[in-house]
Amino acid sequence: MTSMTPWFYRSRDVYRHWAPVFKIISILWMVLALFMLVPLVVLLIENDPDAMAFGISVLIILGAAALIWLLTYRVSLELKPWQMFILTAASWVSISGFASLPLVLGAPQLTFTNAVFESVSAITTTGSTILVGIEHFSDGLKLWRGLMQWIGGIGIIVMGIAILPFLKVGGMRLFHTESSDWSDKVMPRTGGIAKATLTIYVSLTFIAIVSYWFGGMTPLDATVHGMSSLSTGGFANSDASFGAYADQPWLLWMASLFMLSGALPFVLYIRFIRGSGSALWQDQQVRGLLKLLLVAIAILSIWRVTHGSDPFEAITHVTFNIVSVVTTTGYASDDYTLWGALPVVAFFYLTFIGGCSGSTSGGMKIFRFQIATLMLRNQLRYLIHANGVFTTRYNQQPVTSDISRSVVAFSFFFFITIAVLALSLSALGLDLVTALSGAATAVTNVGPGLGDIIGPAGNFAPLPDAAKWLLCIGMLMGRLEILTVVVLMTPMFWRR
Repeated sequence: MTSMTPWFYRSRDVYRHWAPVFKIISILWMVLALFMLVPLVVLLIENDPDAMAFGISVLIILGAAALIWLLTYRVSLELKPWQMFILTAASWVSISGFASLPLVLGAPQLTFTNAVFESVSAITTTGSTILVGIEHFSDGLKLWRGLMQWIGGIGIIVMGIAILPFLKVGGMRLFHTESSDWSDKVMPRTGGIAKATLTIYVSLTFIAIVSYWFGGMTPLDATVHGMSSLSTGGFANSDASFGAYADQPWLLWMASLFMLSGALPFVLYIRFIRGSGSALWQDQQVRGLLKLLLVAIAILSIWRVTHGSDPFEAITHVTFNIVSVVTTTGYASDDYTLWGALPVVAFFYLTFIGGCSGSTSGGMKIFRFQIATLMLRNQLRYLIHANGVFTTRYNQQPVTSDISRSVVAFSFFFFITIAVLALSLSALGLDLVTALSGAATAVTNVGPGLGDIIGPAGNFAPLPDAAKWLLCIGMLMGRLEILTVVVLMTPMFWRR
């Protein structure tokens, strides 16, 4: 009996540590199953055989969620900070796995690898795809691809405004708001701001859907593109991506507007609605993003016009594709790799930038480039005035040393992750352009890479399975802001 006592206490300790995490994850699984009922209903109405796949998937997810809930229903939902790291990673991985079930059981009958790749790409709003002949898939499956990205989009916003600032990941502490007001134990008081954020997200999505519909899209296409535009996900209902509407410029301009809307901080929308009319423009992130877009659009538009393109057509397609890449949406209205050497290099650079913190965009985020610029300026000042005292401020807030360290650490691990991933992909036989751009587009959650295989006119299906698993890891690490995953790999994290 005595020999069993240490095991008993260890088991009780493990249960106390892990039960709250799994209880919250089980709730998220239930939410996923509820969303999966939407395409299921559509398929049942259309009497489509894919309904069976979605029905079985819902039962599997609800069964798993119910089992975990029954084992943990008495456990408090309060979490400690270290548990949040585990919850963040485990929830995204498990949801991506369950979301892939209809892709395996349904009409595409994808392999497990391809199904997971597609779902990870959707949930992380990356937009890379292995599917071919999307036009011929069932309406329910098309709708599910859009819904996965829409779910991922709201998850990214919540993570960006409530979780990451508290965890001090990559300088996110700069954006500490009432939504990240955490107590000693991590249970956020986010009721009001969460409801406001969801309301704005749903409202903007609805406006996008209606606009696309009146712009000439079918109701299904308008719905899917509306969800993937606001989530900056980039899934489309055609192999040609948004190129299927390349001859309808008004749709390209509307999409550019909605992609940009998804890339702006949602907290600022709330402030704007509450009466702060200049909230968006006063934000240093927003101003930086808009200025970058205007400069990039001007340069490449001039390039295209001087190379024989019609001015309006050039500006339309340049604007659309630049906004798509910078916001990490990943739509393509044209194969911009055929525009010449300068656009190809420019698009590769733009891949890394991303939108604003607290938005649905991926990438490094514009604020980190701005912080790095301020740090460089101060360093130059110190070289000139060695004894000078300089205060660095961003958005009227002081940039403390811990924020600077976080930005530097994040940037280092960000590029190290891309370098290691690209090297691993090249070891599998991928050429330099495919390996490097594939790694970059995965970690930045952009979608299309460069080259003939995974470029804007290509597809990720030809890649070997090992490469797809590596890219899945890259997409998840990029979406979880790198450090949230890296910290779980350190032995000291588990010594408690």
